[in-house]
Amino acid sequence: MNQHTPAAGLHCAGLIGYCRAGFEKELAAELDDFAADAGLIGHLRAEPNTGFALFETFEPTPLGAFGQATDWRRATFARQLLPWFGRIDELPERDRASPIVAAVKACGQRFSGVVLETPDTDEAKQRSGFCKRFTEPLTKALEKAGCLRTSRTGLPVLHVVFTDATTAWLAAGQPGQCAPWPMGIPRLRMPSNAPSRSTMKLAEAFMTLLDDGERDTILRAGQRAVDLGAAPGGWTWQLVGRGLRVTAIDNGPLRDSVMATEMVEHLKADGFTWRPHRPVDWMVCDMVEQPSRIASLVAEWVATGRCRYTVFNLKLPMKRRVEAVEQCRELIRKRLASVGPYDLRIKHLYHDREEVTAFLTLKR
Repeated sequence: MNQHTPAAGLHCAGLIGYCRAGFEKELAAELDDFAADAGLIGHLRAEPNTGFALFETFEPTPLGAFGQATDWRRATFARQLLPWFGRIDELPERDRASPIVAAVKACGQRFSGVVLETPDTDEAKQRSGFCKRFTEPLTKALEKAGCLRTSRTGLPVLHVVFTDATTAWLAAGQPGQCAPWPMGIPRLRMPSNAPSRSTMKLAEAFMTLLDDGERDTILRAGQRAVDLGAAPGGWTWQLVGRGLRVTAIDNGPLRDSVMATEMVEHLKADGFTWRPHRPVDWMVCDMVEQPSRIASLVAEWVATGRCRYTVFNLKLPMKRRVEAVEQCRELIRKRLASVGPYDLRIKHLYHDREEVTAFLTLKR
């Protein structure tokens, strides 16, 4: 019943990543690249609309050999990225805990905690209630078996991923390398007075693309920001809520709730041709346009010092998504090559659909 479960020490059988359903091919390509960077040899497993993909090594591999291959922040399409070490098939309905505990005990690794997850698909979401109910009894069973050391936060976190009702994958989330949210999805609540749901996208971008220290130091009240393509005001509203004063650029109207904050100057202009009179701290951009054109625009803003930091959205084609992202990376690289080193982070957020969201700044 147990497959790929090592006998001693934590040896892993590959990488598992979670993604939006329909993006398994892009995630698989990413897993393949990360595995190659780590010198891992194996094969990919990805099925359409399952919400996850796997890289399976030909031989069990020590956890430490995965290195940066499991750092979710380096990934674009992976919401979560984990070394997996066990798979349990045909879980009995009346006692799922016993085979899971046995497999974890056999792996030779203790964990600081346990997280139960499913892929983000309509079918898998039906098991979310079960995961909530099962977390406490499984935790107690693992503690009783000596598998958990909750006081030792430097240990990996055990992830139990139920890909269907009778199959569980066991994975190890390494501290500082895995996404801190179950399923890799930040839990955000839509504010009742927000002008549009797009505000959730920028809120998630700040949570995902910036770390805690950066949110405190480079995203501060009193800063000045520009929002290109601002209407109806979702991203502007998010910035104002954080205390930034915003110049909103759009020929379309902003919602009254945005203008009522008295922290917004609305200019009816073209986001591609408008320029600020003086440099600003932040520029954000969610214009619906070819991704290459947006990449060139934001690179120009950063290269010329019009802004210090930018968060922007790239609308992807239905096909050749990876190639579109890489083309944008290359456009930015070429423009900034003569300017200096830079930091570019690109992520397919939970609130993104056929698009990705990115952060760009020069390294200082």
